[in-house]
Amino acid sequence: MAHLAFVFGLLGNIVSFMVFLAPIPTFYQIYKKRSTAGFQSIPYIVGLFSAMLWIYYAFLKPDTTLLVTINSVGCFVQSAYICFYLVFATKDTRIQTVKLLLLLNVVGFGLIMFLTQFFASESNRASIVGWICLVFSLCVFVAPLCVVRQVIRTRSVEYMPFLLSFFLTLSAVMWFFYGLLRKDYNIAIPNVLGFSFGVIQMVLYLIYKNGKNGGGGVQEKQVSEVIEIKIEEQKISELKEQIIDVVKLGGIALEIIPLVAEEGGIILGGEKTCIPK
Repeated sequence: MAHLAFVFGLLGNIVSFMVFLAPIPTFYQIYKKRSTAGFQSIPYIVGLFSAMLWIYYAFLKPDTTLLVTINSVGCFVQSAYICFYLVFATKDTRIQTVKLLLLLNVVGFGLIMFLTQFFASESNRASIVGWICLVFSLCVFVAPLCVVRQVIRTRSVEYMPFLLSFFLTLSAVMWFFYGLLRKDYNIAIPNVLGFSFGVIQMVLYLIYKNGKNGGGGVQEKQVSEVIEIKIEEQKISELKEQIIDVVKLGGIALEIIPLVAEEGGIILGGEKTCIPK
């Protein structure tokens, strides 16, 4: 069982590493656009915090080298993503990102370490940190519901990459069996939810993968038609006002004026009228 757990842990390391690399296309788009518009830094800040928590938990448990290795890589990769994000973010977005980073990864993590080191016994410390990791992991897996809602509302999967959803699902399977075989339910339980949400995201991707070109095109066409109609209405309104002003100069006031331009005058209501210069 220990050897089998090691195999699943090793596979979990490999797949989790692929998960860490999955956002690369997203950051390539940011690099091309020189803008972070439409993308958020929250997943990477939360990912960094999660990796820090699991490293702390791993140091409190025996024989957890596989947890330490992959989460150390995770800390490095997520930090690189955050730095890259800050380079291309707007001033307001950059300030919000730094505030969240300090609040969660410095104050939050520091507070957890302080309280567990000084107010928890050594025998209970690993259990307490494990429960914190479990609850936080559940929150992390619930977080993509915001993306799921956005996909359903916009019928576009632009901000939900398929590769990320796929590797997250596969990673959840590996770490579930790793935790189950080691009888570490703090690892196993959250990955049940992770697998479920991963499958939901992949199904939605298959449903709406053409939504950007299909639904988006229809929406853009409708917006374009509305703009054209508004412009025509404005032109007609301005033309009517100009005609009424001109007609009033000649002593005639009409609410509805059929207009036909003709040399030497204007035909109003079927009769030719000369307008004084």
